Amino acid sequence: MAACQVDENGYDDGYTKDGTVDLKGNPVLRSKRGGWKACSFIVVYEVFERMAYYGISSNLVIYLTEKLHQGTVKSSNNVTNWVGTIWMTPILGAYFADAFLGRYWTFLIASAIYLLGMSLLTLAVSIHGLKPPPCASPTAANCKKASTLQLAVFFGALYTLAVGTGGTKPNISTIGADQFDEFHPKEKSQKLSFFNWWMFSIFLGTLFANTVLVYIQDNVGWTLGYGLPTVGLGISIMIFLAGSSFYRHKKPRGSPFTRMAKVIIAALRKWKVTVPTDPKELYELDLGEYTKNGKVRIDSTPTLRFLNKACVKTDTNDPWMLCSVTQVEETKQMLRMIPILIATFIPSTMIAQINTLFVKQGTTLKRNIGNFSIPPASLGAFVTISLLVSVVLYDRFFMKIAKRLTKNPRGINILQRMGIGMAFHILIMLVASFVERHRLSVAKDNGLVENGKQVPLSILILLPQFILMGTADAFLEVAKIEFFYDQAPEGMKSLGTSYSMTSLGVGNFISSFLLSTVSDITKKHGNHRGWILNNLNASHLDYYYALFAVLNLLNFIFFLFVSKFYVYKAEVSDSLAVLRQELEIGSKHRVTNSQEASTNTQI
Repeated sequence: MAACQVDENGYDDGYTKDGTVDLKGNPVLRSKRGGWKACSFIVVYEVFERMAYYGISSNLVIYLTEKLHQGTVKSSNNVTNWVGTIWMTPILGAYFADAFLGRYWTFLIASAIYLLGMSLLTLAVSIHGLKPPPCASPTAANCKKASTLQLAVFFGALYTLAVGTGGTKPNISTIGADQFDEFHPKEKSQKLSFFNWWMFSIFLGTLFANTVLVYIQDNVGWTLGYGLPTVGLGISIMIFLAGSSFYRHKKPRGSPFTRMAKVIIAALRKWKVTVPTDPKELYELDLGEYTKNGKVRIDSTPTLRFLNKACVKTDTNDPWMLCSVTQVEETKQMLRMIPILIATFIPSTMIAQINTLFVKQGTTLKRNIGNFSIPPASLGAFVTISLLVSVVLYDRFFMKIAKRLTKNPRGINILQRMGIGMAFHILIMLVASFVERHRLSVAKDNGLVENGKQVPLSILILLPQFILMGTADAFLEVAKIEFFYDQAPEGMKSLGTSYSMTSLGVGNFISSFLLSTVSDITKKHGNHRGWILNNLNASHLDYYYALFAVLNLLNFIFFLFVSKFYVYKAEVSDSLAVLRQELEIGSKHRVTNSQEASTNTQI
């Protein structure tokens, strides 16, 4: 790969070698486009976009219960179903980007739909006829419910927003990563730290949403609380457009789903064919076919050997009967990641509790510190703060200590980092269970079980579970995004990035399923009225959280099993060492060329 950065005379011609072009399809000079300059516009957009998204999602359960008068299970499930859709639609966005429109144009169209959804939502919380009359009942039992029209407008706006995020989420981070040339050692090294600082930057927007916006929504009004992130999103889109002249773009390479389907069907149709022992006998395109299009040819691997049948030469060139080795290996790479993807579903279910049950717990506790009242959703800010601090500590200290112990340039590999995050999730739910048990004990001692009134405990007792969640995210969520992007083949990066988002989507749907199922079962067959009721003082969230701890433990064991057999696309842990060697070789190469030029001048 190092040889790809110089021309036939040994000199770098200054153009990117990863197939990136400008909007007109022309090759781009590395010095004119891309790099951190281009990423600055993209990162600023993401700060505002996170502010918009979390300005809605972090406090949505409060709006549904206090303004639309929904119960605990229904409001929590409406949140997780919507959030689940938010994180599932990126699969479609990635498909259109990779197959037809490219990442840039898919992003722009989707961002317009996103802004439309935010605008409609602001109207839905502002116009009196679009929401039911106020009600002070703590359990919403005697409150007037929202009408069909009111619900249709509100949820119509929410799901319009969800369609928009489907095209923005999988493409914005991928556009950012595309600004670094994989074939240039210096830019490749910058790309390795991109996702850490990407997460750091976007969570600044999350912090603002979880503090300032949530406070405005609870104490000033929902119109301003929703209007500000809507304006912020509009400004961020303009900022993204302002950086258009600096961006590098990758051309769409056709539907990744179709390419994968061709491999699987070809292998099945030729299931009786014997795979030759020599990989050179398999069908493959000439190297020139890849290099002229900025693509990477991949050598055959022994894993998932059955799929190699797709590239065994036969009497036909039908693309549904004969695929290249590279096409087969791309499919293998996407399939190999699926067990790891499945192992991230349960931790994503835990993340879904932050904006639902964790926030509902906060509404039952004392929130005043002097004259200041803490909005329950603001505790989500501690997840953000903890993540930001943990990312910096990980990058500056943990990696250095781990390097000395493991002799690994990365400190620990990506899957090990994910595993540490999963272990944290077991601890989080154990802590949450013990804290909830204490809250219920105090409620019982003060005779507050039946009336559901506020428990005389500070809301700050919930801080440990929020802070630990942020620490877990610094390991698991950052590593998850990096893993699925890094391990996806070059032509399927958007689809690979959507894997990490699919994980969050499925996790939220699992949360809805578990909450409804456990609520129904414990009401019908338990020795009490149920684990999850509208009156949390009469509920047993401590049992529910303990169940989550057990699920996390079982999932952790599953993850250890599947990660043991995972085969990296390329040995990620050696990437920094390879970069160091490439930089040293490049430095020596420049010195040699300089000496030769000096000699020629003297002659």
